[in-house]
Amino acid sequence: MTQDEPEKAERISKRLARAGVCSRRDAERLIAAGRVSVNGAVLETPACNVTADDKILVDGKEISAKEAARLWRYHKPAGLVTSHKDEKGRMTIFDALPKSLPRVISVGRLDLNSEGLLLLTNDGGLARHLELPSTGWVRTYRVRALGTVTQEKLDRLKKGITIDGISYGPIEAALESSAEGKKSANAWLTVSLKEGKNREVRRVLSHLGLQVNRLIRTAYGPFALGDLAAGAVKEVGSKEFRSVFGDRIL
Repeated sequence: MTQDEPEKAERISKRLARAGVCSRRDAERLIAAGRVSVNGAVLETPACNVTADDKILVDGKEISAKEAARLWRYHKPAGLVTSHKDEKGRMTIFDALPKSLPRVISVGRLDLNSEGLLLLTNDGGLARHLELPSTGWVRTYRVRALGTVTQEKLDRLKKGITIDGISYGPIEAALESSAEGKKSANAWLTVSLKEGKNREVRRVLSHLGLQVNRLIRTAYGPFALGDLAAGAVKEVGSKEFRSVFGDRIL
């Protein structure tokens, strides 16, 4: 939909996500808890379509108009959980983010011990779109792993692999030139994939006899970590945003 077209009805969970209130999944939880009303009526099901003319309240407060989609690059340090709340009480990325940021949602996740580029957005619809394998965006990682492996074994991952009944799509993996031909306890690799299933890089490399001890995401689609310092956040400028997404509202 372009910015000049009239807005169509959309699911309430999508509207809440687009307004930066929460993710779609969390929206369903809010509705189940009776915390969302539309035009004065408390919702009992997320199977509700709304338009810009509907008055939507969450915990008695009217949600703001749909904001323009924005995107940030964040250099996630190791040791932070990618979650709004951790049941074990561990510090999350949202605890560490600058308070000046609006409410944001992460595009996918990086596990506790992983670091590097994490995209953040105020638009739940955009986050969902960028997470889908069908979007075709490549995730690239620089990986340090204990053990030895040959490039020949890594090349076999290009056809995908099934481990413990879980199928992983094609993976491009290459030994860094500095690691080839040298005796070292660790090897450095560059790994690229499109799916990004839970702990995929660690599990696949473990299957090859490698123990990952550092994992850094260096790129997500057209966006790169670059020289962004650990813990730093930088918004994607409007020019770069338009060059990637055009004038579409996702």
